[in-house]
Amino acid sequence: MTKTKLTKRGWGEGAPIDVAERLHSAAIRLLRAVRVADAETGLSAPRLSALSVLVFGGPQSLTALARAEQVSKPTMSKLVGDLEADGLAVKRADAEDARGLKIEVTAKGRALMLEGRRRRLEVLRARLAGLTAAERKLLGDAAELMLRLLR
Repeated sequence: MTKTKLTKRGWGEGAPIDVAERLHSAAIRLLRAVRVADAETGLSAPRLSALSVLVFGGPQSLTALARAEQVSKPTMSKLVGDLEADGLAVKRADAEDARGLKIEVTAKGRALMLEGRRRRLEVLRARLAGLTAAERKLLGDAAELMLRLLR
């Protein structure tokens, strides 16, 4: 198998592979930087991620939650069971489908997720404080482009 050699052209080149490489590297470093704050929640990354979907996306069926997290239904069933055991989520009858269930976050789960988010944002805020106002604006504009790209 041949390995593709990625080039290191200047920031101004804009070649898709170069931009992709920088975005990939930045995303990994960003996640590593905020992961320290996640440890304070006491939850594993998969549990936090599933809880985040419930907090910010609303109640979900097991199938929808598994799809959102890109895991199998049995794996998500175990995660949901763990969240329930910790009092962070509950299963309720689906108002639109009498045979179905929806998983929703509890007040305790919402509070834990929002506090974790606050800590993550504080980690980022501290890093952003070292940039100039113009650099922060540029980064904010780039973040908007990334969000548009990922919709």
